[in-house]
Amino acid sequence: MISIPPASSVPVRVRLRLSVFSLLFLSSFSAVADPPASPFPIEDKAQLFVDQVLVRDSRNIVFTLHPARKHPENPLLKADQPWEGWRLEIYGNVIHDDEENLFKMWYLGEENETFPNYAVYYALSQDGIHWEKPLMGTVQAEKYPQHNVIAADIILPSVIKDNRDPDPARRYKMIGWDQKRHAYHTWLSPDGLHWTPLSQEPLCRSGDVITGYYDEQRQLYVAFPKIGYDVRGHTRRVFWLITSPDFLTWSGPELVLTPDLRDDASSLARIEQVRPLLDVPDDPALMRTEFYGMGVYPHESCTLAFVWMLTINNNARYGNHEGPGELQLAVSRDLRQWERPFRVPCVPRGGLDEWDRGFFVTQSRALRVGDEIWLYYSGSTYTHGTPCLYRAENTGRHTQHTSSIGLALWDLDRFVSADAGAEGGTLTTVPVTFTGNRLELNARTRENGSITVRLLDAAGKPLPGFDESAPITGDNLRHTVLWNNAPDLSTLTGKPITLEFTLHNAELFSFAFRK
Repeated sequence: MISIPPASSVPVRVRLRLSVFSLLFLSSFSAVADPPASPFPIEDKAQLFVDQVLVRDSRNIVFTLHPARKHPENPLLKADQPWEGWRLEIYGNVIHDDEENLFKMWYLGEENETFPNYAVYYALSQDGIHWEKPLMGTVQAEKYPQHNVIAADIILPSVIKDNRDPDPARRYKMIGWDQKRHAYHTWLSPDGLHWTPLSQEPLCRSGDVITGYYDEQRQLYVAFPKIGYDVRGHTRRVFWLITSPDFLTWSGPELVLTPDLRDDASSLARIEQVRPLLDVPDDPALMRTEFYGMGVYPHESCTLAFVWMLTINNNARYGNHEGPGELQLAVSRDLRQWERPFRVPCVPRGGLDEWDRGFFVTQSRALRVGDEIWLYYSGSTYTHGTPCLYRAENTGRHTQHTSSIGLALWDLDRFVSADAGAEGGTLTTVPVTFTGNRLELNARTRENGSITVRLLDAAGKPLPGFDESAPITGDNLRHTVLWNNAPDLSTLTGKPITLEFTLHNAELFSFAFRK
């Protein structure tokens, strides 16, 4: 608390300084004030339960994480061309080009003899499942006259196709790590194949990993650079936020995502899952959790992140750290404050005899494909410090160890559900305002299950005509809620209301007031 003495006892010069200080002090708060949050404006956007921002009260409700299902044809891309080397990592991005009706992927291979500083590879697909590696390479390579390498000395290419830019030479944009300049930089391309450096100075101070995307709602280019930071006695891999309105001028980095005590406390549990894969014994003094990278999915009401977890059990024999990877789910409504309610995998780890048992990374931005969310990820047979990463001789490259690219999928919005059993449960929201005129639920009921909804005012009193809806039953991404056989809520549009959901043998994934 700041204590200011009575004005009569303070000299005029000091009083003037105090007045100026007070104005600056107050203005510093008004300058960073967030928009009003109560009643919470949910507009016509689907609201998830990954966070519980909109949950005021719940009784007999359990919130359940729904891990992705893996595509049955995984892995979809393997290192099967000589110029790709011994492994592939997504370490880049996949887009669906609506104009050409094609999926396009930029990924990483490792053939260090020809491409000593790594390279960016290019693949195409009609359906996102079956991929071709067209011989459209734009990098000169004497050993391989034809290949699909379209950039050298770059890793982590977050590629964006930007039809908003009127200049066709800037149609494709890339955020990545420049291996020669050892910094985060940007590039431009007219076709996604021929790339020209854009940034002259690094985007910010750097570690090595960066992912980025264009945020349509905020109209900003967004990137998450990895920059070391001290957490609980260790300098760790953590993530910061930088943004740009024009792809030229970038904000200074803001620290947004760090591991915590809860992460560290569960380190051994994650390590034990891969014990036979580890190359060094545990050192309890070094055991900890760090964040290696993150892919995102810009949902209509929030941003989801797929955090690449690294659990360290010891220093590796080659000057790095040993330990397994894992993908966990995070959520934010402003890109700065992140929540991670579930500290377990959102993409299941493969068994100890499967292709995705060791380390995990993802594309920079997940895709919505019809009524599914697609996340391309790479999984490896090795952990972070395995010798095959640091030398080729007698380490199992091409035989025991590799990394490949697969696909994880969710049904639309079905990341987390609010669940109740046969005894029933209720969930009450905070006061909200909306801009639609009907209520839609993404929900699934089991045998003898149902969901009903009451609409209340901000004080929790029932609104006439909206006391209890007709019951919702079955499995549907878009149940329409009815009162008196009608869905129309236009008389309540823009007014503060509270929703009370009553569930029996049911899962509620999201709700939205649609137009």
